[in-house]
Amino acid sequence: MADYERTRTAEILLIEDNPSDVRLMEEAFKEINVSHRLSVARTGGEALRFLRRQEDKADAPRPDLVLLDLMLPDTHGLEVLAAIKGDPALRRIPAVVFSSSQAREAVVEAYNLNANSYITKPVELADYIRVVKGVEEFWLTVVKLPKD
Repeated sequence: MADYERTRTAEILLIEDNPSDVRLMEEAFKEINVSHRLSVARTGGEALRFLRRQEDKADAPRPDLVLLDLMLPDTHGLEVLAAIKGDPALRRIPAVVFSSSQAREAVVEAYNLNANSYITKPVELADYIRVVKGVEEFWLTVVKLPKD
């Protein structure tokens, strides 16, 4: 792990409305070896306020990584992704789509909108842990992320 990652807590924003999936992700992140803080936004609107540090989210930390579900109650995840990647202040934040959809169209559209990767949600906790460890290993340990 690079010195930068060792000296600070990794900020992760999970954009997910399903309480069961939030709980699985929280459990999986307890298993990783990187110091991190997992913030949760349950709607697309809340996520965008968090990322833009607006209104009730003015003190939100800038995430090092965004994990984004597609099926959100107010704004579709692809719209959130388009907003992130279309905003010069946010576009460098890695956005990983983490969705139960395996539809080819969803995968293609996510990459067309510059998603950094697309992962199909595992069903079992053991698989969640395996996937989260892979995400942690790559995005929070191997990859050099920009400082802001």
